[in-house]
Amino acid sequence: MFVDLSHTFEDGMPGFVMKTGDGHTASFTASIKPFLTHEQSRPFYDGKASFELTEITFQTSIGTYLDSPMHRFDGMRDISELSLDEVILDGVVVSVSGAKGGEVVTLDQMNLPADIRGKAILFHFGWDRYWGTDHYDVYPFIGHDVIDRLVRGGAKLVGMDTFNADNRNDPERPCHSELLKRDILIVENLTNLSALPASGFRFFAVPIKAKATAAMTIRAFAEI
Repeated sequence: MFVDLSHTFEDGMPGFVMKTGDGHTASFTASIKPFLTHEQSRPFYDGKASFELTEITFQTSIGTYLDSPMHRFDGMRDISELSLDEVILDGVVVSVSGAKGGEVVTLDQMNLPADIRGKAILFHFGWDRYWGTDHYDVYPFIGHDVIDRLVRGGAKLVGMDTFNADNRNDPERPCHSELLKRDILIVENLTNLSALPASGFRFFAVPIKAKATAAMTIRAFAEI
């Protein structure tokens, strides 16, 4: 059985807001429109067939997406350099669904298994229920002790159903910094983690093979 763990990618979808150097804010989302419509293409085929070509413009950290080490560190591996066995992994779900917005979640608040080496560790906060609302931007995040345990335990990928692996108000971005410099990949904006068992599934986070690309939207899913 397969379980879809991705938000729908659509025109005007929820994205993120970033402050620019001049103090203004820029909003990021996706734009999807026909590049060539059926009506426009029909004359090319003497009216006997028609095709639509679609144009999509987006920042690659949109929707359910994967961060490569290049996202945090200039000169480290980009999306195209990741191998398939790094993004198709045995998975573990860690339930922390009682966490509140803005809360730092520590090891004593979760049941993180002892054996996490080489696995995808997915944190289920249940925050996907706020997708598309202002409340989604105020989310819980894992603490330094959890990050340290993920590193020492040899996790290969860390995912969560929140906007960001880090506290957006912390400029040091410890989760991205500590994980990505060790080639531990990050997936953000997951959804539907409640449909998964705690373990015993394969997690898929395969992006297109995009060169010179720091992050990429994916179709994340699990096979149980």
